[in-house]
Order: sequence, then structure tokens, then C-alpha cells
Amino acid sequence: MEWTKGMLQELVGLKLSDLPLVVVSNREPYVHTYIGDEVHCQVPVSGLTMAVDPVMRACGGTWVAHGSGSADIDVCDDGGRVMVPPQDPRYTLRRVWLSREEQEGYYLGFSNEGMWPLCHMVFNRPTFDTSHWNMYKKVNQRFAEVVLEEVGDSSAFVFIQDYHFALLPRLLKAQNPRIITAQFWHIPWPNPEVFGVCPWQEEVLEGLLGNDLLGFHIRSHCDNFMGTVDKALECRIDYENSAISRNNKMTLVRPFPISVDFDQISQEAESEELQQEIERIRRYWGLTDEIVGLGIDRVDYTKGIPERLRGLDRFLTKHARYRGRLVFFQIGEPSRIRIRRYRDLNYEVEDLIEEINWKFGNRDWRPIIRLREHNSPFTLAAFRRLAHFCIVSSLHDGMNLVAKEFVASRADREGVLILSRFTGASRELTDALLVNPYSTDEMADAIKRAIDMPRNERVRRMTRMREVVADNGIYRWAGDIISTLTGIEPEEV
Repeated sequence: MEWTKGMLQELVGLKLSDLPLVVVSNREPYVHTYIGDEVHCQVPVSGLTMAVDPVMRACGGTWVAHGSGSADIDVCDDGGRVMVPPQDPRYTLRRVWLSREEQEGYYLGFSNEGMWPLCHMVFNRPTFDTSHWNMYKKVNQRFAEVVLEEVGDSSAFVFIQDYHFALLPRLLKAQNPRIITAQFWHIPWPNPEVFGVCPWQEEVLEGLLGNDLLGFHIRSHCDNFMGTVDKALECRIDYENSAISRNNKMTLVRPFPISVDFDQISQEAESEELQQEIERIRRYWGLTDEIVGLGIDRVDYTKGIPERLRGLDRFLTKHARYRGRLVFFQIGEPSRIRIRRYRDLNYEVEDLIEEINWKFGNRDWRPIIRLREHNSPFTLAAFRRLAHFCIVSSLHDGMNLVAKEFVASRADREGVLILSRFTGASRELTDALLVNPYSTDEMADAIKRAIDMPRNERVRRMTRMREVVADNGIYRWAGDIISTLTGIEPEEV
């Protein structure tokens, strides 16, 4: 069945008509900031917000998130609420205000120095600090209080996003057992031995088992989670039905591969406005007949950006005839720079780009152009449409929506996707050039193959990938989750 926005709206109206819908995430889908004296609204570069925002536009409801923008508080009412999107309001954004100390302990600390490296197998040691854990618990409690303000004592469907809120489901259920909770874990889940190093693994698992439904991108992450619970807690594991029972409470564990709004992205890619933006980019960078490569990433050590750059270095070393002909745009804002590992990565990326440009470039040509500033989704769409090839070289990734966005943007059925085998997306996009990003020669050879690939093969591969993304879009993801929840009844108090 092909899921559409209309079908999702019909399903929500039929199954959840009497239940308020609340989405909870750390990152907000719209950020209001001051530029001079004027307020501007930006859409953050985030796979989570890119995926969930279309669902909320279709279904309505309330999105609870941390208010991080400099003008966020000034555009909200006294309750921290504002209707979004600004140009076409469809749902309520309820902002939660966090102090700097809370952000450092809960977000930068336990979430991103502890849970993030723990769940990504990229040889980066997690750091666990008791003060960070205490702040993580405090902020989870804060979000629970805000959600309960929104739903009161009534039944509601609360859809929790990601690893920032592992304790939230249990906290909500303790205060209002009539709430139905589903949580989607956007990053991988490691094997039981790896997760066992977390000093508070039992508390984290107990929190997650407060959910009625817990979703991961792929089946192996579900299996890893159930194996972790089996090893750490006294419970009953039903592997055949993918369910966990503890203290007479059942949690379903299911794979739901997340995706993008294929129709919207594809239609935008064919618009006259986007073509004008492509021409603007060409003029600005002086592009004529160059081969354009593309990488779009938040600067994170899981994304394999240095490995990608070393692959480009090896390619230009082995194939000198492409010097002066290839321009690679590495787009991505620095991220979490208060964490030392991220600062070091940013310096490493800068040094590599400078070294490669010095090694191969000249007065008229640089092989790599780095764009560090924020780019609008519209401009990113233009770059995706412009590029001859796109490299997604994650060392470990739950899904990676950049790969699916690139495919959805190629309404011309051109372009080649070079995709890491260590992404969830590689299970679906098998017509990409699949690579091991740790192998520099394999990366270089894939770039050569992408550039030299005959047009009929490019079109054939991209057509098949577009069919996969179109058939498994974001509305199917949301529809499958809601359909799974259909048989779960609110508890009677």
C-alpha cells in the first residue's frame, strides 16, 4: 500500500481522534533567532526534524522541545507556545527552557559524551559522569512535567524521539498510566556487552520499557536491545513476537526504517525556483563544466568526513587527469564544539582540506570547498540537484537521511550515490555504490566509478532507488507506527 499524507491524516482521524498527539524531542523543528533587530525563523539541519515535521504538519498536535534560539522566548506566549510553521501554522510548538548548566549536563554530558559514543561503534570511548547523569534525570523529569501540563489526566498518544529521553516514558506512565507512549531510537543500539559498560544501564532500560512501543531503524538494533534487556533485567522475552514483558507491562519492539517526504522533495527539485537557485550557485562559485561532488553532514565523528577527504586525496593522486575538473563541496555546520572530540574533529577536517587544496590546487582551482555556515533546506536541495555524485561515508549510522534526500532530489534520475555499508540506508538503497569508508582505496575507486559511470547505468540505478524511497516514505513510517499502536488500549485508572 502506498502511504500518502491524506491516508495518514485519515488514519489519525480514525484511530487517534480522541487522543491528543504530543511529540517530544530535544531539538526543535523551528528556531527563532535575532539577526540584528529582526527575528528570523530557521529550520535546523536535522534528520529527525526533517522526518517528523511533515508528520506533524499532516496530523497537528503539540511538539515539545528545548527552545534554543535567541528570539525563541520573545515569539512565544506566556506558556512557551507558538504556532508553526510561521508561514502556514499547522501545529503547536511548546518550548522548554533549560539553563546552561542543564544543557551541559543533560545534552553535552550524558547524552552526547555518554550515550552517543556508546551506541556508535566508531572506537570513541564514552565518558560517564555522575553529575551528568543526575542532570539527565532532572531534565527528563522537567520534560515529563511539561508533557503532563499539555495532556493532564486524559488519555494521549506521546511520541518520544531519541536517546535524550530514555527515562521519560516511565516518568509519564507513573503520573498518568492512561498515556500511550511510543519512542523511536534514531541511533543504533549496540550489542549487550557494549551497552553493559553504562553504569546506569538498568535505569535506562527500565525507562525505555515504560513504552508501549519502542522502534529502531533495523531488525538487528531490535535484536541487540532485546538481548541487552535479557542480560541485564529479570523479564520475559518473546523473540518470536518481538516483545518484552516486565512487571506485567508489555513493550513491543519493532523496526521502522525512517524516511523522507519523497513527493515534496521531488516536486521541489523540479521547480523553476530551484533551478534559479542552482544557477545562482553556479554563478557564485564560477562553475561551468566541472564535475561536482557533494557531502552534507553535521560535523560529527560518526559521519566519516576525514575518511571521505582521504578518499578524495587518494583519487586525485591516482587520477591526475581529473585535477582541475573536480570540485567537491563539503557542507556542514560545526556541532557540539564544547566537547573536545568535536573541536578536534573540526580542526582535523580544516587541516585535511587545507592540505589537499595546497597539494593539488592552484590559483584558479580548489578541489574542496567547505561551507561552514547555515544553509537553508532550499539551498541544500539545489546542491543535491546540482551534484554529479554524493558521498555518505558514515562509520556507523542508524539510517542517514542525507542519502534518501539525495535520491528524492534527483527527479532527473541522474547522479550517483556513494554510500557507506555501515548505514541503515544501505539495506534499502542497494543500487548505490556501497563502500567501506575505512578503506581509502575503496573510497577512491568508488569516486572514479561514479564519475565514469555510463548515463544509462546512472539512470537505471537512480530510478530503482527512487522507487524504493517513494514506496517507503515518511508517511509509511508514521502510518506503520500508528497502525502498530492501534491495538494498544489506554489503561483504566
